[in-house]
Amino acid sequence: MIRSLLSIVLLSGTLSANAQNFAITGTVKGVSSGKVYLQRFTNKMFFTIDSSNITDGKFHFAKKPKLPELYGITLNPSASPLFIFLEDKKIEVELDSAVYYSKSVVKGSDAQDLFTTYRNSRNVKVDEFIKANPSSIVAAYVLYRDYSYRLTPDEIDNNVKLLSPSLQKTQYVNVLRELSPTLRKVGIGEVAPEFTLADTDGKPVKFSGHSGKYLLLDFWAGWCGPCRRENPNLVRVYEKYKGKGFDIFAVSLDKQKEQWVKAIADDKLTWTHVSDLKFWDSAPARLYGVRAIPSNVLIGPDGKILARNLRGKELEEKLATLLQ
Repeated sequence: MIRSLLSIVLLSGTLSANAQNFAITGTVKGVSSGKVYLQRFTNKMFFTIDSSNITDGKFHFAKKPKLPELYGITLNPSASPLFIFLEDKKIEVELDSAVYYSKSVVKGSDAQDLFTTYRNSRNVKVDEFIKANPSSIVAAYVLYRDYSYRLTPDEIDNNVKLLSPSLQKTQYVNVLRELSPTLRKVGIGEVAPEFTLADTDGKPVKFSGHSGKYLLLDFWAGWCGPCRRENPNLVRVYEKYKGKGFDIFAVSLDKQKEQWVKAIADDKLTWTHVSDLKFWDSAPARLYGVRAIPSNVLIGPDGKILARNLRGKELEEKLATLLQ
């Protein structure tokens, strides 16, 4: 599977001279009326840019958006959409209204075909994937979305260089170009950057006001399943070491205050909580180069970063060494 994946060399990042006029035609299984929404993808978020009425189970979009690019198609603009890579071609969509549109079919997009192959593969090496598909918007997206939080700054820079010149000004590369110097600034041994954010009562809280202890800066959200599963581990560690010079300062990437506050109460998180409720546009997340959650930064009493992304037993063992 990996060999067949890497043998697919596409030019979907550039427009062919004889490309067809753009259009999306589709059917919705099990739905005869209503609306279908076309959404633009930006910074892990989708924003509605167009809608189409469903008539006898069919819909149609003709207004050409920026191409090639990742978009979303959904029946509910507040829910997760079907990911669809659009090109300047006629695209056909069979939209299945089941959960997450998992049985939907997209025809006519080479980029979508590559994305589907990628998702069905295992153990893909990102540099090899990019070398095989240097001009595909999918290569830029995969590097940005699935690998940016796993790679060192140098690895990010090296992989960006493998992408075609046609992709160097995409939103994905723009984020990656900003991310690598940010990660260097918040590397091990660097002083943790300062910020101020509102707590659950709307009162501004200064991050440096919690210095002087071993402090875990935790990035999470009430909507994040892996974060919620990690919270019991944080509660246990906090109770064990809070009296020995350890504290937690949590930054939420929530966008709804009610969901954020409820998650704090439900998970019994008794430490300091702040958020600007800007989802992936969270200012502290950007400041610390956070591209996936849960994520954390362990900071020493001197304000310098000691470690990143310690979870469960690994965090407990680190604190046991520091707080003997």
